[in-house]
Amino acid sequence: MKSLYIGLICLLLVSACKSETSKTVEPAETKELSIAEKIANAHGFENWKNVKDVKFTFKVDRDTIKGDGRSWEWFPKKDSVVMKAGEQHVKFLRSNLDSVPPNADRNFINDKFWVFVPFQLVWDATATISAPKKATAPISKDELNMITILYPNEGGYTPGDAYDIFYDDTYLIKEWNFRKSNAAAPTLSTTFENYKDYNGIKIATDHKMEGGHWNLNFADVSITLQK
Repeated sequence: MKSLYIGLICLLLVSACKSETSKTVEPAETKELSIAEKIANAHGFENWKNVKDVKFTFKVDRDTIKGDGRSWEWFPKKDSVVMKAGEQHVKFLRSNLDSVPPNADRNFINDKFWVFVPFQLVWDATATISAPKKATAPISKDELNMITILYPNEGGYTPGDAYDIFYDDTYLIKEWNFRKSNAAAPTLSTTFENYKDYNGIKIATDHKMEGGHWNLNFADVSITLQK
């Protein structure tokens, strides 16, 4: 009888092994990332989900004249914003702009756009993005990859505007053109340089025009992650 029990156990084990080995594991389907996603990820977009608080001061320096700047604190998950600009001190929720000074939200959108251009490529769902191509960068004259992001003619603070994004083979942005109302000639061209890493998010802290006499830059930058 004992040998019969042992035989039954062995039979069950063999049956279980056969059942286990007969299962085929389907390979996980990997989705090809878009160019916008590749650029965003090269700048640390995968870490954005952990961001609790963003601080920065937006400044424009001309020659030896240093700009006073606008200071921001942004809580992305609440979309709560604090602005300090000279004597103006405003705190607001972007979901409720009824009593907010008109310049506050407009300036926030502008300044945030400069800081997080790589992320805007995936955030701005209403914009269209061209296919990539090789092109000559406006300032360095290097041959880089280029895409153009074009905003719709209605809605937002910059309807119909276009941006030519020049990036290297690691998908890091190096320069750009801003073309107001999708004009043929650039309205403004600047570099993206002096990249710094803030808790896994890369930000270009200097944006210089050709000749280096004009520099839109960011000071007092910090990014706090959730604990």
